[in-house]
Amino acid sequence: MIKKDDRSAELRRRTDRMVEHLGTLVRAETPSEDLAACADGAQVVSQLGKELLGEPAEFVESGGRTHLRWRWPARPGGATVALIGHFDTVWPLGTLERWPFAVDEAAGTATGPGCFDMKAGIVQLFHAVSVLADRSGVEILLTCDEEIGSQTSRHLIEETARRASAALILEASGHGALKTGRKGTGMYRLEVTGRAAHAGLEPEKGANALTALAHLLLAVDALARPDLGSTITPTLSAAGTANNTVPAHAYAELDVRVSSHAEADRIDAALKALTTVVPGTSLTVTGGPHRPPLTVESSTALFERARAQAESLGLGRLQSITVGGASDGNFTAAVGCPTLDGLGAVGDGAHAEGEYVSIAALPQRAALLAHLVEELLAGAARVG
Repeated sequence: MIKKDDRSAELRRRTDRMVEHLGTLVRAETPSEDLAACADGAQVVSQLGKELLGEPAEFVESGGRTHLRWRWPARPGGATVALIGHFDTVWPLGTLERWPFAVDEAAGTATGPGCFDMKAGIVQLFHAVSVLADRSGVEILLTCDEEIGSQTSRHLIEETARRASAALILEASGHGALKTGRKGTGMYRLEVTGRAAHAGLEPEKGANALTALAHLLLAVDALARPDLGSTITPTLSAAGTANNTVPAHAYAELDVRVSSHAEADRIDAALKALTTVVPGTSLTVTGGPHRPPLTVESSTALFERARAQAESLGLGRLQSITVGGASDGNFTAAVGCPTLDGLGAVGDGAHAEGEYVSIAALPQRAALLAHLVEELLAGAARVG
C-alpha cells in the first residue's frame, strides 16, 4: 500500500491509466433494461476491481440481476464506510456505434455513453481504495438497476447502510459540487377505462377515456407545489385504438418529486383520491412514493469533513448543492446512515448526448475520496 503523503502524487501519475480504465467500462455497454448486457458488464467491472484491488467481486444475484460487492471486515469497535454506485446506464445497446468513447486532449475531457453517470465514479472509487493503507471497514456495493429505481438492489443498499458508519455515493457531482440534498421520488400510473363507440355514427354511446384523462391531468397539475419543492410531471401517455373510435382506455405515467416526507404523503393521498368527471369512465391509480428525500441534515457533518480534506489537498473550497434527481443515497439516508453524494465525476451532461468528464479531476476526486474514507475509518462508529 502507499503512504498517505504519497497518495495524491501517485493518483496523479495514474491519470492515463484512469482514462484507460474509464474507456474499458464505457465500452462495456450496460443498459439497465438489458439483463444479459448488465451481466456481461458486471464481469468487466469485477475484472477491473480485481486488477486494482487484488480481489474479484462477490457476485450477488437478486431478481435475475447481478450486483457486485467487496467487503473488508472492520476491526473490533471500528467504523464501516460504505461506497455505493451503479454500473447500469440509460443508453441502449448500439449507442457506441455512433458515439464511441473518445478523449479530447485539448479540452481535457473524455466522453462516451455513461462516462459521467457514473462509470468515472467507479474508476475513481477503485483507484481511491487501492491506495488505502488499511481497507478494514470498507464495503463497496455496485448495482445494475439504479437507473430504473433499484427495485432488485434496494434491500442490498439498505442492508449495507445499516451496517455502515457513513455512506459515500459515487454519483456524478453537480458541476463539481457535492450533493448534500436530493428530492424524493414517486412513480404513478393513471389508467382510465371508458366505453368504445363509433366516433362518427354514435359517439354519444361511448365514454371517452381520453377526455376523462385530460381532465385528470389538469387536476394533477393543480396538486403541484413548486414553492415547496413539489413537482408532478406527466411523462408518458397513450389512448385509443383507431382514429374513428371513442377511446375505451387511456393512461398516463407521472413523475413526482418532493423535498419532504409530508409532501410525499399529501400528494400520494390526493392522487389516490382522484375520480373521473366523464360519465361512464373509471380510474385506477397505481404506484406510490419510491425514494424518500435525502435531507441536508443527513449530509452536513460529512460535507464539512470533505470540505476540510479538499482544502488540505489544495483542491479549493468545495461547494454543496441540492438537486431534484434521486439516487441510492436517498435509501441510505432513509435508514439513518449519514450520507454524502456526488463524490464521483466532475463534468456535465448526465443522460444527455455528449456527456463528458474532466480528466484532470479524476485523480483529484480519487484522492479526496481516499483521504475522506481514511478519516472516517479512523473515527467513531457513527458520523454526526
